[in-house]
Amino acid sequence: MIKTVSLTAERRSDKGKGPARQMRMKGRIPAVIYGRGRKAESLSVSSLDVGLLFKGGATTSTVIELAVDGKSANVLLREIQRHPVRHDVQHLDFYAIRAGETITVDVAIHLDGIPNGVRNAGATLDQVLREVTIAVLPRNIPERVSLDVTDLEIAQSLHVRDLVIKNAKVLTDTDKTICTVIAPRVEEVEAPAEVEIEEEVEGAEPELIRKPKADDEPGEGTDAEE
Repeated sequence: MIKTVSLTAERRSDKGKGPARQMRMKGRIPAVIYGRGRKAESLSVSSLDVGLLFKGGATTSTVIELAVDGKSANVLLREIQRHPVRHDVQHLDFYAIRAGETITVDVAIHLDGIPNGVRNAGATLDQVLREVTIAVLPRNIPERVSLDVTDLEIAQSLHVRDLVIKNAKVLTDTDKTICTVIAPRVEEVEAPAEVEIEEEVEGAEPELIRKPKADDEPGEGTDAEE
């Protein structure tokens, strides 16, 4: 099961783009917490702490123990807004959860092994689907879902119905393809162009082509008069 990580937040009263920009310059990230009948609250968290959180592998399926003014609540990351160019975190949405209530989360799919078609025939493994949506109790959220692809041959695929996830209900369409083994691409080799060789006529003399000089007269030799 997935581990719980901790994060500390502070309440904030200032709202709008201006205060949010100043907050980021001071090393804080604007955030909000809501969900499960809880009134939405504006917060801020340390950008350093958030960086360490993601560096440790936190995702939208990670249960976070969020401490606000000495009180803790279990939350999930519902939305992560990033800068379009720098890609640094600009805003976070935290969704409060309760231990005994089923929640909906997206969990990463990890492919285990090397398919026979790849190892023995030079094929390529193409992963089409990278996440699956499940309904699960917070304590049973898996860190990831593993799928063994070792037995796959060329043109064979695995689907959502092939996943085995304990204590969870799969909400993604079971007919969706997760991965498939693609045959190696055969490069077409162009045949060399045929070169036509003119046959030489036996005894024929090569034709001499010479540009006439300006003082040459038609019908006369090319030797100059003395």
